[in-house]
Amino acid sequence: MSRGLTRRDTLRLSSLALGGLALSGGSRPGEAAITCPTTSPCYPTPLPKDSWDYFTHLDTLHPWTYDDTGEVVGEKLQPNEMRIIFMGSVIPPVRRAQAEMSIFVEVGWDDEANAPLDHAVFDMGAGVCANYGASGVGYARMDKVFLCHLHGDHMSDLTHAYCFGPSGDRKSPLYVWGPGPSGIQNPDWPYNYFNDGTKAYCAALRKACRWHTESFSFEGTRYKEYERPTRKSWGLPCEPVPVGDDDPSDGYALVPIELDWTRYGQKPLDNVAYWNKKTGVKITHYPVIHTRQGSIGYVLEWNGLTMIYSSDTRPETHSIKKAINGGKGVDVFIHEMVVPPEVWAMKNLGLDAPGQGVRWDATVNDMKKVQDSSHTPQGAFGYLLSRIDPKPRLTVATHFPVADDTVGCAMGSVKNHWGDAKLDKETGNMTWAFDIMAVQVFAGDPKPRILQKQLVVNDFGFSPVAHLLGPIADPKYAGPKDQIDTSTEIEAGPETYCENGY
Repeated sequence: MSRGLTRRDTLRLSSLALGGLALSGGSRPGEAAITCPTTSPCYPTPLPKDSWDYFTHLDTLHPWTYDDTGEVVGEKLQPNEMRIIFMGSVIPPVRRAQAEMSIFVEVGWDDEANAPLDHAVFDMGAGVCANYGASGVGYARMDKVFLCHLHGDHMSDLTHAYCFGPSGDRKSPLYVWGPGPSGIQNPDWPYNYFNDGTKAYCAALRKACRWHTESFSFEGTRYKEYERPTRKSWGLPCEPVPVGDDDPSDGYALVPIELDWTRYGQKPLDNVAYWNKKTGVKITHYPVIHTRQGSIGYVLEWNGLTMIYSSDTRPETHSIKKAINGGKGVDVFIHEMVVPPEVWAMKNLGLDAPGQGVRWDATVNDMKKVQDSSHTPQGAFGYLLSRIDPKPRLTVATHFPVADDTVGCAMGSVKNHWGDAKLDKETGNMTWAFDIMAVQVFAGDPKPRILQKQLVVNDFGFSPVAHLLGPIADPKYAGPKDQIDTSTEIEAGPETYCENGY
């Protein structure tokens, strides 16, 4: 065999023999060292590679939305409910079955407003806007976006939501939270540091989309009256000031809320991203380890319920401490998981079992580099859970290419470290995220069982019905043809085509 990463090396890494040492300084007193497999424990396998049977057996949920009269249809939230919907759930290798990362959270219900008390979007990777639309979520409900880092698979569809939001029902600004500059010196230019934080990203996005926003401004893009949130009302770490030159109440106003990614609560409340005292939603952030400084995870708290979303990260201790939560534990712990480099290489090369040769070794080695800089392999995921006490009521692995074979392999690795892991829709304590999967969490004493559901959606639907909250101001351009040269236009008429489109 050619030189490169061996199968033994790969599986040892995936089982976190070295990662465990880095996390905890070695085994706990009295614990035996783990035994790593020397051959692939999963492949070849008879398990299906193009389906995930578990998801098809989940109970269904008709997501709530508005009809053309403004009435709510579908299953609205209970007053004590936190509803978590995975609009995207996979790592960048694009696949039809899963869009890239995005999690939508809504809480409670306001009878007067006929809407949830509050909402938040965590990440917005490629392809997720189709799932938001199919789930009846209009752009107005996607106006608070919390980015964990600035990789394309976590923010690509922000461009779509920003550009088309004002054409739908978001006639107010788009607010984007995310980490500040990395502080990494550019090795090609001594003493030079890139301005690579969220504010600079938003400013660049605003400029890049100028042609689009002007061309669509023959439509009304803002309300006549809009009560802008303040730093105090939303509990923000900075003033909510738009980038660019838009009216601060306009749908094309893009407002970055840049976060100090080094903070994790060393001092009380030093890591608050959003704390709306009116709705009760509090979102804090903490640093994780992912490719470059400036990657963060989030903790959402509401009405005695707690959800953690680590996003992408190497195995690290902040997520463990946040999940322990001072001994109180958390309700839902969402953490990334990836397949081992060997499996990743096998899938990328279209193989049913581990290969051999120069190309194989090179591919495995490339996947190992990605893992070493960025991700938590399935064995490491199990190790992390073994260090969390009390255990989360439900742990959700995400950023994972789900299928019967990959989940079956991953569960084996998890159980090597945490033997009580159980995948069951009724009594399970762990699951894998999949697109349009909903997790319903309820406050109470005692807390009711957490529910896992699959949304009922129309794959061939159009945009959700626009739900407007007031009169719209006049558009910037008076008519739809004000910005175009019509000298070569073929006009509708009795000898050409019907003006009504038929």
